[in-house]
Amino acid sequence: MTATIDLTGLRQGVLDPAIEADIDKFELLLAKYEAGELEDDRWRVFRLANGIYGQRQGATFQMVRVKIPYGSLRPEQLEMLGHIAREYSRGWGHITTRQNVQFHFVALQRIPALMRDLGSVGLTTREACGDTVRNVAGCHLAGACPFEVLDISPWAEATFRHFLRHAYAQRLPRKFKINFSGCATDCGQAMFNDVGVVAVTRARPDGTTEAGFRVFIAGGLGATPHPALALEEFTPREELLATIEAALRVFDHAGNRDNKLRARMKWLVDTLGIDELRARVMKERRLLLAAVDWPGGIPAVVAEQGDAPAGLSLAGFGSGSARPGAVPVEITGGSPYARWERANVVRGVARGTVSAYAHCRLGDVTAEQFDGLAALQRRLGAEVRVTNRQNVVFRALDESQLGKLYAGLDVLGLARPGAELARDVVSCPGADTCNLAVTQSRGLASAIDAALDDAGLAEVGGVRVNISGCSNSCGQHHTADIGFFGVERRAHGRSAPGYQLLLGGHLGDASVEFGRKALRLPAKACAEATVRLVGRFAAEREAAETFTAWLNRVGGPPAVTAGLADLAEFPAPESAPGFYVDYDEAGPFSAEVGASECAG
Repeated sequence: MTATIDLTGLRQGVLDPAIEADIDKFELLLAKYEAGELEDDRWRVFRLANGIYGQRQGATFQMVRVKIPYGSLRPEQLEMLGHIAREYSRGWGHITTRQNVQFHFVALQRIPALMRDLGSVGLTTREACGDTVRNVAGCHLAGACPFEVLDISPWAEATFRHFLRHAYAQRLPRKFKINFSGCATDCGQAMFNDVGVVAVTRARPDGTTEAGFRVFIAGGLGATPHPALALEEFTPREELLATIEAALRVFDHAGNRDNKLRARMKWLVDTLGIDELRARVMKERRLLLAAVDWPGGIPAVVAEQGDAPAGLSLAGFGSGSARPGAVPVEITGGSPYARWERANVVRGVARGTVSAYAHCRLGDVTAEQFDGLAALQRRLGAEVRVTNRQNVVFRALDESQLGKLYAGLDVLGLARPGAELARDVVSCPGADTCNLAVTQSRGLASAIDAALDDAGLAEVGGVRVNISGCSNSCGQHHTADIGFFGVERRAHGRSAPGYQLLLGGHLGDASVEFGRKALRLPAKACAEATVRLVGRFAAEREAAETFTAWLNRVGGPPAVTAGLADLAEFPAPESAPGFYVDYDEAGPFSAEVGASECAG
């Protein structure tokens, strides 16, 4: 069984002095800002570095982002998230694609109290936004995955601890993202981040193998996606943290501080070239020994917890995938429990691990659901993590507990067989709250979910749908089998909500392939387009064939989108006025975009 890692070692109700100091400073500078003694730009930089992000509604409404390192949560932390949703927000929180939890419509004046509540259970918003080292993300099945080389959980924990409040992690040229995966399947999404870490092995001269890492650098999404590139073939465990810090220092020294749109580490590949960038990182690592806080060697938390893998399971993902990249041909049929068990349960052999997903529609979790998840975690003695597809996974279970877990999730409305299936649509917050969003991406995600359900396609496996409300890819549309990002369209002299469709995004085998542009569609036609695409894939795929393989076999995006051409045209406003009103809106569409705090 995987040992639960305590994020902070704190007892509930006792604040870490460092968290207390952060909150005291926030209160002091908030008072100065409200008194007109602190300029807007200085306050904004400080606010963002403390995880507080502006909303398109303006006034004092704020989004609060809570860091959940590699997604790991304890019961009292789940209960606290429920309290935050109920007391400070609108009754629910939102799981992000980087394993944070966000709360919207929080009054600025109440944020210090919210921070103290979070701090009482060891949670922080520090460096969750802004030009900082962001939340350290990692595979949510680490330590329970049947395919992993190493359990990356303690490594992600060590990285989180090392860079939190680190001098180099504060005022960077731009945000810096670190992701961990335990194997080349890359469930932790290492291949499009500033630093992506994938556990690998290499052969020793004596014929044995050594487990370590392959580190990738300078990846990113945004409007111009870049794949992460390998730094070196193999990084020993003893050098991993020093390698990550070396990459961070090179970014700090060489990153563009004059143009935010070209400030991410990915742009250094264009300006320096990958060979020069690699050389600088390796030089920095070699000389990092002189730093006072040199992070070389095996981190203490790794030595304490161990990083042995869960062990290969030939059964793999229930009666779903038996190998990385394989997909179930059909999982429908049978009782609701049987469908859930086939779709949502993962097994690993060496540790006897059993894990199971709770499907959180659109990544939303209500206060009552947070409370119920905490009660289930306590009752079952399980581990819980939030995932980068905006779900919750229970880990360290045994077979006898699955029925109890299902019953508990069913009461909470979280037992749909949906995690990792077609209905598991990922969406950014969109124009509901984001200044940059053009469209209501959440509304489209809900419409696609309903349309797939109505068509009997919601439980098709092996196809992922991701949506962003603009081109900046917070919904990671570039990496999905079927991706959409919001655009303004002009039709019949009117402004209308639309989306660019992308097809064939793929992540795995220590590589990333970004989706290729297909049609531009009216927003109200995207659900039908998704039904047609998923329906054709389900009807034509061969056994264990991925969406990308099917797409390439049948002729690529041009061949597939030929069957969607009739959906690309806007009807006249008088015959279909709904096409000129976005989801969840009452009036005519208007692309109102505000000032950016997070683009690129």
